[in-house]
Amino acid sequence: MTTMTEASVREFKMPDVGEGLTEAEILKWYVQVGDTVTDGQVVCEVETAKAAVELPIPYDGVVRELRFAEGTTVDVGTSIIAVDVSGGAAPEPAPAAPAEPAPAPAEEAEPQGRTPVLVGYGVAASSTKRRPRKGPEVAVVAAPAELNGHGAAAPAPAPAPVKERPLAKPPVRKLAKDLGVDLARVTPSGPDGIITREDVHAAVAPAEPVVEAPVPAQAAAPAVAAVRDSARETRIPVKGVRKATAQAMIGSAFTAPHVTEFVTVDVTRTMKLVEELKQDEEFQGLRVNPLLLIAKALLVAIKRNPEVNASWDEAAQEIVLKHYVNLGIAAATPRGLIVPNIKDAQDKTLPQLSAALGELVTTAREGKTSPAAMQGGTVTITNVGVFGVDTGTPILNPGESAILAVGAIKLQPWVHKGKVKPRQVTTLALSFDHRLVDGELGSKVLADIAAILEQPKRLLSWA
Repeated sequence: MTTMTEASVREFKMPDVGEGLTEAEILKWYVQVGDTVTDGQVVCEVETAKAAVELPIPYDGVVRELRFAEGTTVDVGTSIIAVDVSGGAAPEPAPAAPAEPAPAPAEEAEPQGRTPVLVGYGVAASSTKRRPRKGPEVAVVAAPAELNGHGAAAPAPAPAPVKERPLAKPPVRKLAKDLGVDLARVTPSGPDGIITREDVHAAVAPAEPVVEAPVPAQAAAPAVAAVRDSARETRIPVKGVRKATAQAMIGSAFTAPHVTEFVTVDVTRTMKLVEELKQDEEFQGLRVNPLLLIAKALLVAIKRNPEVNASWDEAAQEIVLKHYVNLGIAAATPRGLIVPNIKDAQDKTLPQLSAALGELVTTAREGKTSPAAMQGGTVTITNVGVFGVDTGTPILNPGESAILAVGAIKLQPWVHKGKVKPRQVTTLALSFDHRLVDGELGSKVLADIAAILEQPKRLLSWA
């Protein structure tokens, strides 16, 4: 049997996979204890506030311990996996057996309802944050005997010790009573093991079978109400991308003074050009759609009105003009809305822009967008038209000066050359930061985009 020494063990710590991130959730482990890993091998997938990222191990060895279970949020810099790099064989499977001595039956949990994350490893409360969850079932001392749902005495392997009174402030106790929550079954998250209001609400969220107990009839009503409420509502923890998006939107909405302007455009010629480009040999194998030409039109409008491509530096009280365009494209993914951007989009030809858009969309749908791909954006396009929506009033991404919303392209009656004809029409909405962009500049940018889409040949002369 090989003995693992401290010198032979390497601790792989949660890295900062994005600028300024402080934590990440372990979504999936790709290795188990005893597996052999090699330098560069992906061992797990984590979700940060910006994206899902696969983490490769930086050395060869044998996995000795996975520090945290899937679904655990871990602080950056905390060890998540231990690897024996001595080259020895895997140890005997002794560590797989439960390691904690238990004065109570094996099914009983540690104090405060915490159980080991993995075999032989206890939770370090100072380094992790857990999803609110209910602790294991705890026997309740009843007099003269505890009854089950059919009125018969419930069998018990051994008399349960009397538990200490859970720590909670009076308002929290009242809330628990109103919601029918047994504080003895709530996992505390407050300092010194104090149960908070959030802990009580988290205990109500999961719908569980109600175990009837010999309690006074007037006290049974809150428990029934709690079950009905949980059947009518579902609580979803806000974390990861969705949490970061919510915080960013609140910050943007209440920091930058938004102004939104609208224009309705005849894009019939643009739609014809899309069909022509699909047959062009230069675009074979590339994604060609109206968004491609709209993106190019926005880039041309920025080139003609460069002051719109800027940011506001509150600390320095300066306007920062950007001589590059990192074009963001809002993408809806299962993990929430993300906005990866195409770096230096202003320098790309139409085929290059098409290829970049295709790669961006594919990567986002697969959930593989890197944090770096979502940093440094300058302006953004959000295509709400794919959902059949006419247009919207988009909120700026923090640090950007403008965002263009594209509505659905529909066949509508339109006055064309003095006659009413069916034409392909859409509505564009441009939101901009009024500290940076005044009404004149915003109107010029939107008018230029509309003019290009009405006469897409202007792309050649204005680009």
